[in-house]
Amino acid sequence: MSQLEKVYGVHAVEALLRHHPKRVKQLWLAESRQDPRVQVLLELAGQNRVPVGQKDRRELDEWAEGVHQGVVAEVSPSQVWGEAMLEELLDRRDGPPLLLVLDGVTDPHNLGACLRTADAAGALAVIVPKDKSATLNATVRKVACGAAEVIPLVAVTNLARTLEKLQQRGLWVVGTAGEAEQDVYQQDLTGPIVLVMGAEGKGMRRLTRDLCDYLVKLPMSGSVSSLNVSVATGICLFEAVRQRQAKR
Repeated sequence: MSQLEKVYGVHAVEALLRHHPKRVKQLWLAESRQDPRVQVLLELAGQNRVPVGQKDRRELDEWAEGVHQGVVAEVSPSQVWGEAMLEELLDRRDGPPLLLVLDGVTDPHNLGACLRTADAAGALAVIVPKDKSATLNATVRKVACGAAEVIPLVAVTNLARTLEKLQQRGLWVVGTAGEAEQDVYQQDLTGPIVLVMGAEGKGMRRLTRDLCDYLVKLPMSGSVSSLNVSVATGICLFEAVRQRQAKR
């Protein structure tokens, strides 16, 4: 059997039990937890015949990389999808798709937050390069609050080639750059859109930037020159949501 991963936090574990229960091999709860949220986990575990055990909270503290809330699950390894999944998702999609690309985001907290926001905004998938990018781990799952179990994370070998393929399918690539002349609020985001967010600090790579059909920026009025990538992602994705709802 492949080495099991540990997923912690109520939301992340509940999402796994609801959407991918076969991946959950063991559920561990802190001995002190006996509240309604844990009862939901126990019911889901029982329905799916997942073994449940108890451990001292200090033992769970040693296991988890962050705040575990007294809930840790041992699960089969994470599923990161390839380009074939992306093609399948686009083939099944009704209406103009919205995809999120993270070009070299390496902080797992930012990846988790972006997954959560992308799921909330109705994005079809989140695309990352296989190299020099954060991938699914316990921290990402905890920050994503269950979204990592729902929205596909697609890792591609060559991001530039993937963007070109998406353009050939009729999607427009919109990249974010501080020096862009147009605000995101001025850009039409109602069609089939690939939103590209750059890495923390560095922004998009040059080749990625060159492939963008449009460049947009967030208007900055204060003393700071940029926002955290997960915050900027949320603003851009929900501007697309606003425009799409207004068009209906």
